[in-house]
Parts: sequence; C-alpha cells; structure tokens
Amino acid sequence: MRPRTIVRLAFTLFPLATTGAAAQTAVASAIATSQHRELPADQQIIHALSRLTFGAKPGDVLEVRAIGLDKWIDQQLHPERIDDSAVEAFVSRYSAINRDQHDLLRQYADQLRQRREARRDMTDSSMTGTDSVRMRRELRQLGNSRRDVVNQLLSSRVARAVASERQLQEVMTDFWHNHFNIFAQKGLPEPYYLVDFDQNVIRPRALGKFRDLLGAVAQSPAMLFYLDNARSRAERLNENYGRELLELHTLGVDGGYTQQDVINVARAFTGWTIRPPQQGGGFIFRPQVHDAGEKTVLGHKLAAGRGLEDAQDVLDILARSPVTARFIATKIARRFVSDVPPKALVDRAAQVFLKTDGDIREVVRTIVTSPEFFSQQVFRSKVKSPFEVVVSAMRALNARPDSTPRTAQVIAYLGQPIFGHQAPNGWPETGESWMNTGAILNRINFGMAAAAGRMPGIDIRAIPALDTIRSASRETQVDVVVSTLLNGMVSPDTRAVLVSGENPLIANTSKVGIPDVTAESAAAANEARMDGGRRVANQRRVIGNLPPLNGLQQIVGLALGSPEFQRR
Repeated sequence: MRPRTIVRLAFTLFPLATTGAAAQTAVASAIATSQHRELPADQQIIHALSRLTFGAKPGDVLEVRAIGLDKWIDQQLHPERIDDSAVEAFVSRYSAINRDQHDLLRQYADQLRQRREARRDMTDSSMTGTDSVRMRRELRQLGNSRRDVVNQLLSSRVARAVASERQLQEVMTDFWHNHFNIFAQKGLPEPYYLVDFDQNVIRPRALGKFRDLLGAVAQSPAMLFYLDNARSRAERLNENYGRELLELHTLGVDGGYTQQDVINVARAFTGWTIRPPQQGGGFIFRPQVHDAGEKTVLGHKLAAGRGLEDAQDVLDILARSPVTARFIATKIARRFVSDVPPKALVDRAAQVFLKTDGDIREVVRTIVTSPEFFSQQVFRSKVKSPFEVVVSAMRALNARPDSTPRTAQVIAYLGQPIFGHQAPNGWPETGESWMNTGAILNRINFGMAAAAGRMPGIDIRAIPALDTIRSASRETQVDVVVSTLLNGMVSPDTRAVLVSGENPLIANTSKVGIPDVTAESAAAANEARMDGGRRVANQRRVIGNLPPLNGLQQIVGLALGSPEFQRR
C-alpha cells in the first residue's frame, strides 16, 4: 500500500480552503476592509448552522430565517434563555452519572474494598465451589458498575450534541473539552472524576469568563489527577500541570515563558490535591505540603509565606495576559472560521478578550458576526472531525439521541474516541490531520451504515421529504436528497456519483469524472480498508457487515460520505 496515494485522494475529494498563510492573510485583509457579509442571505444561515451547531436538522434553515439570523445567533450566545427540557429529561435517565460526584467516589471506594475482600476470600482454601462462583459474580458486577459510568458519560456527550437546543453551548463545550484535554484511561478513578468535569466544570462555563473556567479546571479532580498535580509537593515537585497550564491552557507553546517559569508555577500549585475517594473526593488544599518560598512567575513576584493564593495569583496573571488573549482568540477563530484564521480577526477578538476581562461569549460573538466569518472564502472550508461527522449525520437524519454507547463507539471507529486522546494537547484542530490513510473509506462506510439503519435512532423513512420519494425516479431521488442533506449545493462530480451509485473508492471509476481517482488509488483505498484485517474486523464489530445498498438508501449513504457533507 502507498499511503501518499490515498492521502492525495483525500485532498482531491476534500479540498481545503487553507492554501497558505500568505494567501489567507491577503484575502482576510480584503474582507476586513470591505465590512460586509459576502455570502448571500440563505448561505449565511446555512453557514451559521454548520459552524455554530453540530449541523442543521430538518427545518432549521426555515426556523432561523423566520427568527432572523442575528437574533438566532444572539439566542445561541445566551443558552440560559433557551428551553432545553427535552434533552435534560433524556439525560436524567442516566442513573450512573446523575449521582453527586462525592457519592460516586464513595461508591468507587466501597467497590475497591469489596474487591480486595473478595480476592482475599477467594484465596481461602476453605471456600466452597458455590462461594467461589458467588465471589466471581460479585467481582464482575463491580466491573460492570465502572463500565456503566464510562458508557453513560460517553453516551450523554453524544446525546447532548445531537439533541440539545443549546447548540452553541454544546459546540463550545466540545471546544473546551479538547482545549483542556483529559484522557479517561489514565487510570482509576479518572472516569468518576470526568463526570463532574463534564457536567459541573466545562459545560456551565463554556460561554462564561475564561478566568472562572480556568480556575474551575485547575481545581477539578479530573485535571489534578490527569496531570499528576494531586501528588506534587514541595519536597517532590511534579511539573506536568505547570508546564501544560502555560503551554496548552493559556500562553501557548511560543508564549514567552521559561523553564524557570514552569518550575515556579509548579511550586505555586503544590498542595492542590484531591480528598481520598472514601471521603468523597473533591478538591482540597493541603498547606503542609505547599512550597511557601518566594517565587517569580513571568516577572511577577509572589511573596514568601503564603498558601492557596500563590496559585490563584498565577491564574490571574495568566488569564489577564495579552499573550493568553491572543492564544485563545486564535483557537476559537480556528474552530469557527478557518484552519489559518485571519490575523485582523484574531487581533480584534483578542482585544475584546482583554477589554471584557476574558468574556468568552463576547469573543465568540466578535468572531461569528464578523465579515471574515461570512466570507465566501471560508464557506464549507473546514473538514469535520469524526465527532462532527457522526453527530451532524444524526442531526441531518433527524435521529433520536442514543442512550447506549453505540454511537460513541462509531465515533471512536472513525478515529476520535471521546476522552480518548492520551496526550494533553487534544485532538487535531485542522482538516488535513483527519485526512489520513483509510479515513475517507471509513467515513463512507459510516454513511452507508447510517442509511441502512445500522445506527441507533436513525430511520430515513421517518424523514417526510425522503419517505415520499421511495418510488420516484433515481434523478428525482438525487434532487431531493441533495436538497434535504446538502442544502441543494453539490459539485457536478458528486452529483454524478449520486446518480450512478458508483463510489470512486470501492467501485469501477471509469464512468465517474473525478480527477485523480484511478484504479491505482482505488486499489490503495482497498488496501487501506484491509489493513491486515484489523480495520475490517473493527468495522464489523462497530457497524456490522454492510450489504450492497441500492435505491434511496444508497443515495443517502453516498450523500453522507460526499465531500460536501464532510465539510462544514
């Protein structure tokens, strides 16, 4: 197999608008000086729905048009004003994650104790066969309890993204989860900490003040455990959190700090730790292990003889730094506008950050109402992440939220397991990172699985626009699918694929006029699919064997796998 061939194919099918920083800057400057929205009115709505939500649901364009785009954006910027009772009622069914974090941690501690006792009893030579069977059953039940917490946590993340009316809040929740990345498999009891991290730390502060969010993350057991600060003390300093706080959470890798700054930040956070699980977990400051000596951080002196306020002052310094303002503004603009965000827009957003004391809502407002956001250059220019692909497909097909971990498993199959990025830098933020070997084929397979009804909550017969055309001609079916799922906008090449039903990656391409899709690249894609049998086995486990589709199901599946649907 030749990876370069399939990666070239990826960029042929999924062209990006990021053609170089110089070109981006030139275009951005022209846009900024024009001070108007280049996109026509309906395309503005389509674009806003693709960026400020996880994808439009049937009827969303008409609803936004009736409300007025700017009013709708303002509504999304104030999620507390939006009734989200339906999704809250759905999420309330998750019994394992709707308990207080302290109760969850105490339950976990009890499970550990019972496990130790059970294992000790199983080594007792006087234990009968019946007792042994009972003990093994109890051990399995303890493991099932932990899996319930993990599965419900993953499922709830997807369910909210699919069904919440507060879509911008969910998009920003996803953004901050990636910015403050935590790996669920760090070890126990991390999954239990993550429930609180998602529900009480990130989501309610996703559009609030950055300093409040930064402080809540710093005190969250999930982050204290993941980056080892819970065991950092004056006599045994751990620099992990201090380094990532500067490099990833605030200033950025080129933020002008030194190794001595990293050390002193780590010293300031000594004593920030977690109560034992049997005491319910939760943040606690232990002054007896804090380094109370004098410190200098980024030129600011922290006097000796203090405690908790050392780290609080560090957070204040970082949250108010112009370097942090620019770093955060750049990342938010990259999420909403383009992989190489226009410098003029970043400058304005960073100034808003500083003037509003880090008001995330106002920074987002500046970006998503800007001329740069509504430029033709950025329309459908960003490649969706696997999470965005799956959730947008479910929304486009008006799917019910999935209460099982199945949909989260599909997202993992496409390459982005939730809470599954081991390094603290989070998942890639630019499109080319997702266009690797086999990625396109996996996305097409997912589209086919969704169209075939293999995804929980999806039934294309339940979509009125599609249900009425099952006996129509192929051309008519293509027209309606394009209108329903792709906003009526497809390239001639994509339309040819939908009409012919011939997928260029897995079928004869002689009748499909897509450049660079040759027998060689199709063969390379097939090799990528095989990958020693591992990828095929994984597909069978997650989405099942996919029989050949025809008719309307085939058109819908190909549309979901099309370049137009894979971009936002």
